[in-house]
Formats: sequence, C-alpha cells, structure tokens
Amino acid sequence: MQTRKQLPVALTIAGSDSGGGAGIQADLKTFAALGMHGTSAITCITAQNPEGVRGIQACSVEIVRRQMEAVFDALPPAAVKTGMLYSAPIIRVVADFFRRRQGLPLVVDPVMVSTSGAQLLKPAAVKALCAELLPLATLVTPNLDEAEILVGQKLTSVSDLRAAARELHKRFGCAALVKGGHLRGLKEAVDIFYDGRQELLLSAPFIRGVSTHGTGCTYSAAIAGHLARGCSLPRAVQRAKEFITQAIAQSQTAAGHSVLNCFWR
Repeated sequence: MQTRKQLPVALTIAGSDSGGGAGIQADLKTFAALGMHGTSAITCITAQNPEGVRGIQACSVEIVRRQMEAVFDALPPAAVKTGMLYSAPIIRVVADFFRRRQGLPLVVDPVMVSTSGAQLLKPAAVKALCAELLPLATLVTPNLDEAEILVGQKLTSVSDLRAAARELHKRFGCAALVKGGHLRGLKEAVDIFYDGRQELLLSAPFIRGVSTHGTGCTYSAAIAGHLARGCSLPRAVQRAKEFITQAIAQSQTAAGHSVLNCFWR
C-alpha cells in the first residue's frame, strides 16, 4: 500500500473577505500553493469587493476560541499567522490562547488599515495588540501606515524603515518586517527585516498597473507557510518576498479586477 504524503499544517486567524482577494481566502490559497494543509479561525466577516469594504461583523470571542481549540486538538499547526483581529476582546482571546503555547512560530500581520483606506482595527484594539499580542509574536509585518501607527512617527525613507524595524524589535522583543511598498519616490518595493542580530534589505521592482489588494495577507501567510516547512525566519522571509513578488508580477484578472496569482509556480 502506498504511503500517503504528510502535509505540514498552518493556521490563519483572520477575517473573511467576500471578494476573495485578501484575508482568510488569500491565506488559504497561499498555504495550498506552498503545499500546506491550511486551517482557519475566522475573527470577522467582511462585506467587501475590490472597490472597498461595505460592512464588518465581528465573530463572538467564544467562537474564535473554539475554532482555535478545534484546530489544535486534531490538526496541530507547525506555524500560525494572524491577520485582521478587529477588536480588543478578540485580540485578548488570541493572546491568552498563545500565552500557553509559546515556542510555536507566530507571525502577526497587524491589519489596521485596508489598502483602500478603511480603518480595520479599533483604537482600543491597537492598545491590546501592543500590550498583549506583539510580545508573543515571532515576527510582526506592518506596512508603512501600520508601522507609523506602531512607532508613532512618520516614515519617509528607507533609513526610517530601518529605524522603525529596530524600534519594534526593541519595544516588543519580536523580529520585524517593515514593508515599504507605499514609500513615495522609490523605483523598488523595499522591505526591511530585523531580528536583533540580522538585518535584511529585501527589494523587488514595482509592478505598475496591478492592484495590490491582499498582498499583505499573502506575504505574511507565505512567511508562516515557509516556517511550517522548517525554514529559519530570515530564509522564510526571503522566500516569501520572492513568492509575493511573483504573485504580483504574474497576477491575473477576474471580472476585470486584478487578482494575485498564488499558483504562479
């Protein structure tokens, strides 16, 4: 009898995107593209499409906790990522859960503001994120707007990104990947990774005319996927940068809208 292939398991804890471009949907596609079995705990339902977010309904704290427990009881993940957590109570239940499971790679994508500008994290939740979840993280992956909120200052250059990555590591004890895709005046999308020992400058040419909806979710999911496959953190980040760059470069269209191509390989 042929032995069946064992798939590594990864977990995403995030919101659902009805348009299929970001959130849980993007994460599960990314895990599948990397040869993982993807599991999920949904924190909120969004009504959205490529043009914007029309409504958000948070899940109860109890059902978020039960989803995480159900996954861990039967399908223990080798790595976890969080995306849109939305409220302070949801952040607290996630932090309480992982406080008892330290040592497991945890990638926190601090989803605060959507690409279209919608506020996705309430002010009280930002406080809870900083106080309770980031100190448990292996890596935090803010985009430019989110990094500015977390460090409390404007970031306008690559040297500002470097300073922000170091400040986040100093403040929370986790590695940081500060993404500079929204920096003005650059010919390349530059990200800075810093883990207290090693700094990486990751750059890729901008792909013009492609919507980047879902790139943050996909990037952080790819990092978690590579961690689940046994990569070191710096290597997982490098491979995920290559993955997201190609997913954008080889993007496709659905009903006239750009969609990332997670299955470019």
